[in-house]
Amino acid sequence: MPHPTPPSDASGFALAAPRPLLPLQGLTVLAVEDSRYACDALRLMCQRLGARLRRADSLARAGAHLRCYRPDVVIVDLGLPDGRGEGLIQRLAQTRGMVVLGTSGDPAGRAAALSAGAAGFLEKPVASLALFQETLLAHLPRSQPRATAPQDGVTADPLALTDDLIQAASALDAGPGPDDRAYLAGFLSGLARQSQDAGLAAVSAALRDPGADLPRLTGALRARIARRPAFDSLRARL
Repeated sequence: MPHPTPPSDASGFALAAPRPLLPLQGLTVLAVEDSRYACDALRLMCQRLGARLRRADSLARAGAHLRCYRPDVVIVDLGLPDGRGEGLIQRLAQTRGMVVLGTSGDPAGRAAALSAGAAGFLEKPVASLALFQETLLAHLPRSQPRATAPQDGVTADPLALTDDLIQAASALDAGPGPDDRAYLAGFLSGLARQSQDAGLAAVSAALRDPGADLPRLTGALRARIARRPAFDSLRARL
């Protein structure tokens, strides 16, 4: 069966087929997210859908970003190293033309994010590209193309997970106080959900106990780090 002849211009040169517009083409997304692993998953989803992702790993850095440019979408994690994300959501929700979404590995975070003024909520890990696309497009102007996204998800960089675990182990070594321990428990809980690691979830749960044996929990994290891919390249940071 003959192949169809590609269209050509008046000079006879074949014209390249136009590239289809991606659903989030041209959008800038700011992820206020302390986990490199979670942010890498967001980066891959944005990349496949045509958006550009920038990351701020704390409230302070989010403020620095927002003083320099105005993103179309801001995705705010509720548990951050220097405070809760609900306050930032509350401030940004009043900004016209900016979509503000909350995110957390804790399903109960949905009510807190929406109460603070978020337009929507992304539970970590995000189940599929289609869900990510639909959540963003539901609150964006109708000028955005409404192409159907694939139903599959993305696989974040395992090196980013290793880096997150190293950061958490170092923080435990420093002897965190009650507030920092609560933050670390939430941080590890989110990693456990995203990586589907029941042992890591157990470490997170144990950390919420005021009488927990911190050296034992740190040891459990370091044992996990040592089993992670690409650990050798990060060994010097332990």
